[in-house]
Amino acid sequence: MKKHSKILFSIFVSLLWINSCTSQPQTQQSTNSNTTPDNTLRLLYWQAPTILNPHLSTGFKDAEASRITLEPLASFNNQGELIPFLAAEIPTVENGGIANDGKSVTWKLKPNLKWSDGTPFTADDVIFTYEFISNPDVGSSSAGTYKIIENVEKIDDFTVKINFKDVTPGWFLVFVGTEGMILPKHKFQDYNGANSRQAPANLNPVGTGAYQVVEFKPGDVVIYEPNPNFRDAETLSFQRIELKGGGDATSAARAVLQTGDADYAYNLQVEAGVLKQLETGGKGKIISNFGSLMERVLINQTDPNKSTSEGERSSLKNPHPFFSDESVRQALSLAIDRETIANQLYGVTGTATANFIVAPQQFVSENTGYEFNLKQAENLLEEAGWKDSNNNGIRDKNGVEMKVLFQTSVNPLRQKTQEVIKQSLESIGISVELRSIDPSVYFSGDPANSDTVEHFYADLQMFSTGNTSPDPTAYLKTYTCDEIPQKANNWTGDNASRYCNQKYDNLWKQATTELDPQKRQQLFIQMNDLLVKNAIVIPLVHRADIIGVNNQITGVELTPWDLNTWNIHNWRKK
Repeated sequence: MKKHSKILFSIFVSLLWINSCTSQPQTQQSTNSNTTPDNTLRLLYWQAPTILNPHLSTGFKDAEASRITLEPLASFNNQGELIPFLAAEIPTVENGGIANDGKSVTWKLKPNLKWSDGTPFTADDVIFTYEFISNPDVGSSSAGTYKIIENVEKIDDFTVKINFKDVTPGWFLVFVGTEGMILPKHKFQDYNGANSRQAPANLNPVGTGAYQVVEFKPGDVVIYEPNPNFRDAETLSFQRIELKGGGDATSAARAVLQTGDADYAYNLQVEAGVLKQLETGGKGKIISNFGSLMERVLINQTDPNKSTSEGERSSLKNPHPFFSDESVRQALSLAIDRETIANQLYGVTGTATANFIVAPQQFVSENTGYEFNLKQAENLLEEAGWKDSNNNGIRDKNGVEMKVLFQTSVNPLRQKTQEVIKQSLESIGISVELRSIDPSVYFSGDPANSDTVEHFYADLQMFSTGNTSPDPTAYLKTYTCDEIPQKANNWTGDNASRYCNQKYDNLWKQATTELDPQKRQQLFIQMNDLLVKNAIVIPLVHRADIIGVNNQITGVELTPWDLNTWNIHNWRKK
């Protein structure tokens, strides 16, 4: 979601590819006389990665680029089956991996694996990854998921036992999939603390995955070559992978579908009609997958315009002047036309939704609903005492005017969604200022940058996310009290809305230890309903994960439960 260069993009992206190959200083490692267009894979990410340590970023773009190099113990495929990566086998009760009391799981690791620099991979790396993620001084974005762990125990060099704090039906939430990538101890052990972001391996990672990084310019380009120590190195198809950032989603789609300047385009959040037209170019195809992604509006429960004596904005000490009132939040929900957004902007790639959990189906609530009703929204605001007392077109109360700053990332589809929402809100007397932030900043998770989603120095913000596992426990933890990012925890945690409700927290804690599948299902639905019915979050669209792939590329398989690059070792060019 970078700048707007649509018309000249076909020429521009070609130059970017040339520049990324010729204008960069070439290391001995990245020079390959056998490299030809046929064995080079060109990936276009209009959201450019800025860091290659997924545990220090909240952006899928960074995790996607990291996943080419780093691997978890296992991951879920599109059928919800666990597939081993670094694990020798999937733990079960029958093979002794899952404890009968539900308080531990034992993983056997593949022996004789090596990191890309030749260092042996062992149980020590798994244990260290937990220590790194769980260290509060590190400020890991994955920390919330790993709080269920008591400790990780080394049985031998290729066996680890994870002991949980309590009975844990979701034993597969840790070291698996998107948030499960294992870090090399020998590269990070000196950076296991407040200096975590200074680790050279954040930009020059060492991994066990199919390809290794040979060059990285944050916000611009990543160059990969085959990892000579990969367990199936002889099967890899590409001698070089070029991941290029820049442009916007529409331009990225054009580069794959119409001009053929790229082999793969990431996250094509583009109007459905535009995508359909571009696909007639004949160079590539659209692959979509309705998984767990849901575009939503987040409502700040704190005041972004007030500061504490310590200078902290959006602090729990300062409740929001009007969004703290449920009636106002309900009015906001009623004033958003989800159907127009879904049908006119997303088309077949999205459907309007009222739910926080949109997948898998057994956890999707049937108790919720949405309505677009401006008159009812106005009535709620009137009843709550918000009236236009000075006839300037903006409602006010006790000297406070209903002015909101609504932010999201730079993306044409999101900007059009903002406009639809702004028009409705202003028609009922709420003044709206729109702001769009470069996604490389917005989703960076950088605690020093006040423009990230965690700081949330606005009244409303909008983006997509979803559960990265068929079990939504970690996803629902987003709205627990201890997930609130603030100055005291170096702006870590996913609860950017600063919602804190003990009832919700208690439901979540119950779900983490409930072994009865039906009772657990109902707990998930209760949490979903609490968020939706109290208008804590406003779900907009259940949207497909959409990518563009060149017709010559095969082996790409999307799963809702991992990154798109999860099986890049299987990608081939005809």
